[in-house]
Amino acid sequence: MKLKLFYCFLTLLISLSAFAKTVPRDTTGENDGNGTLSGTVTDKTTGATIPGATVSIPDLRTGSVTDANGKYTITQLPKGVYLVQVSYIGYGTFNQRVDLSKTSVLNVQLQTSSIETAEVVITGVSKATEIRRDPVPMAAVSKSYIDQHSATTNVIDEIANIPGVSAVTTGPNVSKPFIHGLGYNRVVTLEDGIRQEGQQWGDEHGIEVDQNSIDRIEVIKGPASLSYGSDAIGGVVNLLTAPPVAQGKILGSFTGNYGTNNGLLNGSFRLQGNQNGFVWGTVLSAKEAKDYQNEHDGRVYGTGYREKDARIMVGLNKNWGYSYLNASLFDDQQEIPDGSRDSATRKFTRQITDEDDFRPIVPGSVLNSYAITPLHQHVQLYRIYSNSNITLGSGNLIVNLGYEYSHRREYTHPTNPDIAGLNLHLSDYTYDVKYNFNLGNDFETTFGINGQYQNNTIGDATDFPIPAYHQFDIGPFFIMKKTFGKLDLEGGARFDSRSITSKSAYIDTSVAFYPSLYTGPDPATAPNVTQQFAGFSKTFSGATGSFGATYNFSNAFLIKANIARGFRAPSIAELSANGPDPGSQIYHVGDASFKPEFNLQTDIGAFLNLPNVSASVEFFNNHIDNYIYQQQELNPDGSPVRNPNFPLYTVFTYTQSKARINGGEVNVDLHPVPWLHFENSLSLTYGTNLGNGGPVADSLKYLPFIPPLHTHSELRGTFIKGFSNLRNVYAFFGLDHFNAQDKFFAAYGTETYTAGYNLISAGVGGNIVNAKGDPIMKIFIEGTNLGNVNYQSNMSRLKYFDNANVPSGVQPGIFNMGRNISFKVVVPFDLSPKEKAGS
Repeated sequence: MKLKLFYCFLTLLISLSAFAKTVPRDTTGENDGNGTLSGTVTDKTTGATIPGATVSIPDLRTGSVTDANGKYTITQLPKGVYLVQVSYIGYGTFNQRVDLSKTSVLNVQLQTSSIETAEVVITGVSKATEIRRDPVPMAAVSKSYIDQHSATTNVIDEIANIPGVSAVTTGPNVSKPFIHGLGYNRVVTLEDGIRQEGQQWGDEHGIEVDQNSIDRIEVIKGPASLSYGSDAIGGVVNLLTAPPVAQGKILGSFTGNYGTNNGLLNGSFRLQGNQNGFVWGTVLSAKEAKDYQNEHDGRVYGTGYREKDARIMVGLNKNWGYSYLNASLFDDQQEIPDGSRDSATRKFTRQITDEDDFRPIVPGSVLNSYAITPLHQHVQLYRIYSNSNITLGSGNLIVNLGYEYSHRREYTHPTNPDIAGLNLHLSDYTYDVKYNFNLGNDFETTFGINGQYQNNTIGDATDFPIPAYHQFDIGPFFIMKKTFGKLDLEGGARFDSRSITSKSAYIDTSVAFYPSLYTGPDPATAPNVTQQFAGFSKTFSGATGSFGATYNFSNAFLIKANIARGFRAPSIAELSANGPDPGSQIYHVGDASFKPEFNLQTDIGAFLNLPNVSASVEFFNNHIDNYIYQQQELNPDGSPVRNPNFPLYTVFTYTQSKARINGGEVNVDLHPVPWLHFENSLSLTYGTNLGNGGPVADSLKYLPFIPPLHTHSELRGTFIKGFSNLRNVYAFFGLDHFNAQDKFFAAYGTETYTAGYNLISAGVGGNIVNAKGDPIMKIFIEGTNLGNVNYQSNMSRLKYFDNANVPSGVQPGIFNMGRNISFKVVVPFDLSPKEKAGS
């Protein structure tokens, strides 16, 4: 069945491509849709040509780099109006919409500038759009930023310092994105526009994407249900792989990264090519790390990991558009920390029997080893997906199709390490089809439909937190954008429907510590068999919409505002969970009577860009109906209820109420001289539980996992011309301040007060170039927590991992990573065919 569906996807893709090639084309213009765009890039002041400038057309995922004479050529272009972007370090980015049916030559003059403006996004918009002109709050992280912040150990941590964005972590390699206080199933993560699905409700695993394959990250900060349906009620994170290289090029690189704190070893190989529009590429990566350390805890047992990744892409860039086919493998073995310690020495202990009646102290040789411990999780994700943008009539047909298989196992039996406690198999098919065109008087319009089909089985296991189920989502939508002089307007509407069918399940408990799924006859009369899940069938639906405006008073100052309604159907865990979570020692219980969440968020912001100063102020207010969270079950005497089959696990049930999340962000970037930057940001988020009409107890007043006030300041020097054979030199010094979090979800001891702290970081790097100015090695060095501060983030789940009884006067829980210095080296190489003399 899976192969048949996938073959149907491929057949549809090939048919659409073939159809696009037969569309009659207007050949009266200078560019008949089968041509090129070429030109020269020069310095506006001096007139000197600029070699090495990047010229790209984001919507077509194609581009070029200017040669030694500042010239560029982009071939195999379709007709139509597309945004062309030209960028080079030390110059302001040039953006201009170009009608490729009329224009084949575009000469560009770049103005020197120290202000990083005019960033372009493709996520959630009908066509590539400048962030500053779109009313929806967005942010983007470039490849250079990712390289320079090399101390991050996973792809989500690379965006965790963006104002309004944070991450809930379970050690250095497990991070889940939170946007304005919302995460898990409230934030959709994409890779190249394809939904990333892998049991988002779970705490103990991160996003299953190789960080070495990501070149850019785009974030929508707020409800994005309009474009992406259920689960995008909090926002979207789109992880974008590298675009194809220029025509005739075969480029690659070797990357190595070492981290001093946990001995991180991260290596990656990349190779890409483009011959006459046939594009291809591959990325192979591997990384491993020991347990991380800090001065308070020493090495933290159970935080080591080992990851292997591979991906390959083949595709076509032609005059009818582009079509790419991608395949990837993510394979991660992640240890499971529980924080248990020896009561006398506070050294970490480990479980060695299922009865767990005695725990020895973990030897130093184990803490300092790269070997994965017997108690660990193993997450594998296999993906095949295609991205196509095809010229069709007067518009573009975009088709994104994907299939992924997620296999998640947790090994929790020390005496039988090959038996999985948790064993989940999730198959997911996603589809996204939309048509972009200009309606009437240049109304940029998109009509589309997208959704997914999921099938989850629970496999051979001994823990069963969720049932087997299948789910189908469908959502038609439209988006429209129009510019009236200085005013940009954008809006749209959508209707979503999600159907979930859960299967009943019975568990055989006859073998102590090893319950199994019962498949025999008449479970009601079988001995030692209990019902774990009751079957049900549910359908959730809702309408969403968005409307916003940007008014450009001048090129230097604009204001924008947006109002959006989001929708989220309850997750399978919230509806039907009935099982233990070894990572948190919580027994989760769902509620099949839940209603879907709806939210209404308003955003307003003002943005200033002057020659030496850029600044912005943004505010948001988000009201959520039927907000779902967990509460602990208590006995009449106030003690926590424990599951009789799992006596160490306290019982938490999901519940619903109204909620409000509001706050804002401030950014100020000063450039007193062209080479010096002083960047500053502040972000603040409040999350309040409004209850269901009655009074709300103080312990329930605030929502869980709300980040405290966070300020970031960074003094950065950039020297493009560098020194001798060292170019693009940079150095920075950063300070992050996190306020104490005294507004926390205190009920049942779910969260506790978190003290404030300050973290110092610094980095330096540059390119070693040859006589021609081409880089032969890129070096990036970054230090984090250079003060070696002992701190606990309120967004870290390890803060609550400890023994049940902690000695008086001792701060419970595990502390975050201490001082870490990362050394990253990239060695690029060029295997392009040499041009023949005289050509």
